[in-house]
Parts: sequence; C-alpha cells; structure tokens
Amino acid sequence: MSIPTPQTLPQWLETISHLHSQSIDMGLDRVAEVYARLHIGFGAAVITVGGTNGKGSTCALLESILLQGGYRVGLYTSPHLLVFNERVRIDGEMVSDAALMAAFVLVEAARGEITLSYFEFTTLAALKLFADAGLDVVILEVGLGGRLDAVNVVDADVAIVTSIDIDHTDYLGDTREKIGFEKAGIFRTGKAAICSDPVPPQSLIDHATEIGADLWLFGRDFNYSGDKLQWNFGGRNQRRNSLAYPSLRGANQLLNASAALAALEVLRLRLPLGAQEIRKGIVLVDLPGRFQVLPGQPTVVLDVGHNPHAAATLAQNLGNMGYHPYTYAVFGAMQDKDIDGIIAHLKPCIDHWCVTDLPLPRAASAAALQQKLLQAGVNELPGSTADSSVNAFTSPADAFANAQSRAGVNDRIVVFGSFLTVAGVLQARKSQSH
Repeated sequence: MSIPTPQTLPQWLETISHLHSQSIDMGLDRVAEVYARLHIGFGAAVITVGGTNGKGSTCALLESILLQGGYRVGLYTSPHLLVFNERVRIDGEMVSDAALMAAFVLVEAARGEITLSYFEFTTLAALKLFADAGLDVVILEVGLGGRLDAVNVVDADVAIVTSIDIDHTDYLGDTREKIGFEKAGIFRTGKAAICSDPVPPQSLIDHATEIGADLWLFGRDFNYSGDKLQWNFGGRNQRRNSLAYPSLRGANQLLNASAALAALEVLRLRLPLGAQEIRKGIVLVDLPGRFQVLPGQPTVVLDVGHNPHAAATLAQNLGNMGYHPYTYAVFGAMQDKDIDGIIAHLKPCIDHWCVTDLPLPRAASAAALQQKLLQAGVNELPGSTADSSVNAFTSPADAFANAQSRAGVNDRIVVFGSFLTVAGVLQARKSQSH
C-alpha cells in the first residue's frame, strides 16, 4: 500500500516508522525482494562490519584511512546521535535531506505491497544512494546481529566481526556461541572473513569453515604490538610499522584498527594505500560518543556503551585517566539491556549517579534505574553519605544540568548507557552554546 509523499525528511522518517507492524523484524525475504526491484549493483569494493562492540570505531577508521588515500567512500552506520543524515556519508560528508528523500521515493516506489521496517527502508535507501554515486568503496555497519540483518542483503568483498558478547538476547540468543553464529552470517564463501575478537566463539569459526570463507583470526593471521609511543601491525603478508595511536581513545582501539588494516590488506591490490595515508587516517579519525572527552572543566566523557562488555571497557578507560576527586554519571538505558551487569562494572568508578528517563517506550525509567543502583549498594560506598548519591531525572538534559551544578572544576562527568543519553546531553550542550 503506497503512502502520500512526505515533504520533509522528518515527515518521511515519521511515516517510515509506521509502515511495518514491528520495529525490528529479523529476516531478509522482504528486504531482498525490494533490493532486487531497485536493481542495485556495486562496482565498488564492499566491506561489512558486524560485532557487539567496536563496529562504529572500525568503520570510522576504515573511512578515514581510505579518504586519506584519495578514494571515494560511502559509509552507512547506525544509530545516529543528533540528525538522521549522520547515518549516510559520502566522501566524509553527511548526505543532504534532498538526496535522502529522493532515495526514499525510489524505495517507496519499488516496495509495492511489501512492508519494510524503519531500518530496512532506510538501509535500502542508503544502498541505492551508494550504488548510484560511482564510489570506490562502500563500508556498511551491521545494525543487529548479521545473518538476518538488512545490511546482509549485500554480498561483501570483506566481512569483519569485531567482538562477540551478550547483547540483544531476544533476537540473537543468550550465549556467545549462539550470538557468534548470528554474527558470522555476514561471511561469504571464498571471501575474507576477519574476526578481531581475541577469543572468538567456536560457532563463528565452524561457520566460516563450513561455507569456505577465508577466515582471518586475530593472533593467528594478524596482530599488533607496541609501546607507549607507537604501535605496529602485522598481517599475513604485510606489516605496518611505527604507527601513531588512533585519535579515538580507549583500550580496544588497537583491536579495531588492526581489523581495519587486515581488511585493507585483503583489498591492497584493488585499493592500494601508502604508509603515510595509513598513518594520517589513523591519527585523524573522529567518532563522536566513543569515549569522547570534551574540552573544558569539569571533564566530560561521552560514551555510547550500553552493554556489560562496553561498560567493562569504559571502566578500564576511566581508570586510565588522571585523578578526579569525584565522578558524576549521567546514565540512561533500555530496559532490555543487562543493566545489573553494566552497573557492576562501573559502580567502583562512580560516586554520584544522575539517572534519567529516555524518550522511548522500551527505555528503563529513571525510577527503575535508581532502584537497581540502590539494590547494587551504591548508597553503601565507603565514606559519608555526601560521598555518594543516586538522583532521578526526567531527561538527559536535566540530569546533566544537575551534574554540572554539583561537579567541581577537577571532577568529571561521564555520560553513558544509550545513544539517546549521549544525544540528549549533546543537544543540551548545543542549546547552551547558542
């Protein structure tokens, strides 16, 4: 059933969100049919990137390096922080509202009676934009899982799985083995399948073997080494020495960078890159919301980590920072996440919790988060009652304002738990600056 043509991008996005009965509907039949109708074909090299954590960083590193090499690059990621256009980039720039709407018109015309979810519809639009743009390389971040994700309608030249941990259990299963199988669904027969998880599930290895993919494992086929000043990458046939550390902060960024360099080694004949282009790309990469430390005082850290694996990495990164008398948290999360697991990792790092409601029905309420923190014993931290607190707020902006009002110049504020938490604080800071 066709829809009246919306006139603005926000109208389009609102309309698309109501097309299909389920916001998430795992399966490729509907999206594959519309993909075929759109006659999408790629002359470009295609890299897909899946995994529990590290997908966005790996995509950003690939994009930055390839742009330094002078290549025309398309990048599709999700979700976005402030505007939808962040999800679709060509040559390092967000595509315009007009370009997105033109692609939406084509997808709408092609789908006929087929209903598509928001993610499926917008993914097809991005793929159509990339196919028509005459690009050299397309980088596609998997939305959820891999095997049944809309991105997997494309046969990639190289597929990367960054990490496998427990997340989205309702859709992907409740063990690393089950989730590993779903992630490995982006691998293709005869194509490079790169996994940068240091301890990959056997299910991922078995699936790659069964389909005849060319499996690259971290520690066997590629690795890194380094000291405090620089690091080195070693692949099957290529070494990259004396590299500066990525401008993205965090303990896992060398794993992400190694996976990116392994993918570029696979494509070296098609997309040759010099040492200087690699070095500059790694140094100049930028990705908001991934252990992003904002300038000024008190220190503000933004991190979209929203599962225990990401929380453990965030805790490690916070521990590696300099001394701060007190740490304030602005924390909001979805109720289907392992909130207790997230809290367990970060409880030792945080003194004052400002928990917040989020503008989504599936979000955990601030009251529920507050209760979980109290049950976890955050009010029993050593020291006087003034040294720890848990307060609930109706929005990330209000929670952040409270943290700002209480934090001293040498303290720090950590904003984490969901893209919506970080987005709400970024929007509030943007409003403050105007």
